[in-house]
Amino acid sequence: MRTLIEKGKISAFQMAIMMYPTIIATAIISLPTIMATNAGRDLWLSPIVASLLGILMTFTAYQLNKLYPKTSIVGSSGQILGRFPGTIVGFIFFFVYAHDNGFVIRQYGEFIVSAFLPETPLLVVVSSMVLVCAFAVRGGVEVLARCAQMFVPIMIVILLLIYILIIPDLKPSHMFPIMEKGIKPSLIGSFFAQGWFVEFIDVSFLLPFVTDREKGAKWAMIAVITVMLTMVITSLVALFLLGPIIDSFNYPVMNAARYVSLADFVEHMESLLMAFWVLGVFVKNSVYYYLLILITSEWLNLSDYRPIVFPLGFLLVPITMWVFPNLQEMSHFFNTSGMFYIVSIKGIIPILLLILAFARKKNRTRKEERQA
Repeated sequence: MRTLIEKGKISAFQMAIMMYPTIIATAIISLPTIMATNAGRDLWLSPIVASLLGILMTFTAYQLNKLYPKTSIVGSSGQILGRFPGTIVGFIFFFVYAHDNGFVIRQYGEFIVSAFLPETPLLVVVSSMVLVCAFAVRGGVEVLARCAQMFVPIMIVILLLIYILIIPDLKPSHMFPIMEKGIKPSLIGSFFAQGWFVEFIDVSFLLPFVTDREKGAKWAMIAVITVMLTMVITSLVALFLLGPIIDSFNYPVMNAARYVSLADFVEHMESLLMAFWVLGVFVKNSVYYYLLILITSEWLNLSDYRPIVFPLGFLLVPITMWVFPNLQEMSHFFNTSGMFYIVSIKGIIPILLLILAFARKKNRTRKEERQA
């Protein structure tokens, strides 16, 4: 498989700042409820445990890149497994990332329609997001990195402002007793959080374009820790505010924003949270879209990815509408088999590829030593 031609270059810091909204944009909205359903008041412990998978995925991506520095998992799989098995792995990743793109865009559309634009057709909402992301993706990895650099600080300020203004309504007593039922509930909750941390394998697709690649592992680890801390803080804020009924809210952070009241002047911060959500999801969707383009280009052995950006965008819109019939089916899938499906493919396959790559390298070294 030929490596993809991408003239753009980014720094390791830009790679990390791209990964932050790619993980946290959707996690901050729906993950607290999912973890609370399984872990109860210990939901804030689950991201800490789940972050270990993020560290493992970052290590896997970095080591694969050291062995095959000019290609991603799709390209390196052909060199590790051979042409035909590598093509199959490429198709699997194409299918998974196309499905993930559809899932993320559909989740965005459902949230916007249900919370803010109930009279707007879902198709209009998702089509507009795909179109905007297509223009960003066609600009290349540098455009995506600059968008992330510009939007992420705004996102962090918005989130901190909401959390600071809501402090008077928080009741830390809701978190006690800690680990009343042992560590098992937190471990179960962490399994669902792993669905987000496994996404750090996406670093594998960005590392070939990083200029200071020796700093790639460090900044990727910083991104993992930052995402974990954001999840922990968000879970604690939702728990302190809503208490034991947190699992009855689909979007607990949205409910938290509605509690903001400062001197009867600053109230109802939903619009700010909406801004956080749209900025984060734009970066997340754009990165996912870009990764799908890279995978498709490497899989089809193309020399340029730009001609397929808009055609794949037209394909993404029906995938978004067909991926799930409604919000309830989407939530049920994600809370059951969906998590196993994501973790197994994005987690197990890259780890197996790394093990095989190390084995091939070891055998090659032994042959060279015998010949010497």
